[in-house]
Amino acid sequence: MVTVNMFNPYYVKISSKYIHVLLEEKCFTITIEDKQYEFVPDNAKEIKIDRKTKKIVNTEAIFAFYNEDDTFYITMKELIDLPDFLIKLYFITKPYMEQKKLEDKTTIQDKTDVIIDELERMNVKRLIDKALDERDEETFKQLLKKL
Repeated sequence: MVTVNMFNPYYVKISSKYIHVLLEEKCFTITIEDKQYEFVPDNAKEIKIDRKTKKIVNTEAIFAFYNEDDTFYITMKELIDLPDFLIKLYFITKPYMEQKKLEDKTTIQDKTDVIIDELERMNVKRLIDKALDERDEETFKQLLKKL
């Protein structure tokens, strides 16, 4: 049975699409049949997560763990099956997922503001047309100031 003892990534890097969890020696340890193994950056060195889908992208990655006696290789697919690993990874990446949500909300709010401004402008133009039709010079001048 494999359990995750320690999982403290060296660095977490974010891009517009992905969260990159970079690993270094002694930042990731697992226990296999009462033997402790430390991560060594032999093969895979990062965990890549899609910010939109929240899924691990590099599922084919192979991670190496070293003990004084031997080296143990485990795939990302096998790590994903470990609840300990997923829970620790979730709490490490959660702030970066929320940051994306805030960016998305800001973008939606910006687009909404643009639409509202355009609708208000169109409404003023209609009111100007109405003031012209009714030959209401005072209202016409007030509405022109709003444009």
